[in-house]
Amino acid sequence: MLIHPQFDPVVVHLGPLAIRWYGLMYLLAFAIVLVLGRYRIKTQPWRGWNARNLDDMLFLGVIGVVLGGRLGYILFYKLADYLHQPLHILYVWEGGMSFHGGFLGVILAMFWFAHSRGISWLGVTDFIAPLVPLGLGAGRIGNFINAELWGRPGDVPWAMIFPNVDNLPRHPSQLYEFALEGLMLFVLLWWFSAKPQPAGAVSGLFLLAYGILRFAVEYTREPDGFLGLLALGLSMGQWLSLPMALSGIGLLLWAYREKTS
Repeated sequence: MLIHPQFDPVVVHLGPLAIRWYGLMYLLAFAIVLVLGRYRIKTQPWRGWNARNLDDMLFLGVIGVVLGGRLGYILFYKLADYLHQPLHILYVWEGGMSFHGGFLGVILAMFWFAHSRGISWLGVTDFIAPLVPLGLGAGRIGNFINAELWGRPGDVPWAMIFPNVDNLPRHPSQLYEFALEGLMLFVLLWWFSAKPQPAGAVSGLFLLAYGILRFAVEYTREPDGFLGLLALGLSMGQWLSLPMALSGIGLLLWAYREKTS
């Protein structure tokens, strides 16, 4: 049986400023997108993409992630609490980010970017989809370092006790998500996008694969205590992932139908 190391979430204190591992994971995620994006532009020329486009897209993407992630958490998870104490919306140092909210924020940011440049929105999302998973994986490592979003109790050989929670052996679900939504999804999308695909196919595969992987791993992840399990015994994460998977199926069917028409 393993015991979580209980890392200090703060890397270093610089006077009143505390640099946290989770913040560094966000920076690492954005850096990964930049590095992989430049590599794709150099080795697989993408319909007029250049380094300037990538930099501008990343800037808007960062705004989409932060604002969308925060607003998504508020709307999907704790709307009543924040309506009661609206000033707490600004208390970002207390945590509270939602992947699905951040995803919607990025989608809107990419729509704005595509519109402003007069280029295809699906062309933009197809380009960035393979760049995202490793950044998602970095975020899950941040969750693991913080000993948050822990798993449900389990009796697998690698079950881990999180002393900040209780003495029950639990699934290290953060590491499952790192492996599935990070590494596996990256390999799948990078391989798939290396070959010519119809517009929307890469984006559709991202939606479908992420939705399925997140839905599956949620069975090992402890549901939020203030929500618990919802209808049909599913978590909020599962209910939010279902539309992603269904949208991915629809987008893939549309992409390949357009290709043959």
